[in-house]
Amino acid sequence: MGTQLEYVLRKNLWAFDENRIAVRFQYEWHDTSGQWHRSFGNELWEFDGNGLMRIREASINDREIVETQRRYFGSRPESEHGVDFPLE
Repeated sequence: MGTQLEYVLRKNLWAFDENRIAVRFQYEWHDTSGQWHRSFGNELWEFDGNGLMRIREASINDREIVETQRRYFGSRPESEHGVDFPLE
């Protein structure tokens, strides 16, 4: 995959139960040639009795985008808190 530059990440809580958390995520970045990408998928975290991560599973898809298709710029603004991002 190479170097991911100007990486911007968004995660939404999908589900949780006892020692497991599932999230949906999207992140955007560009490579050293300037090509933009959006990566998206699901992630499951499972924690041990001490609260340390025991298992992390992720399914990640990458798609090339043009810079004008970018959705994310810097930190998540308060206006986006609690708002799901579009599926892709």
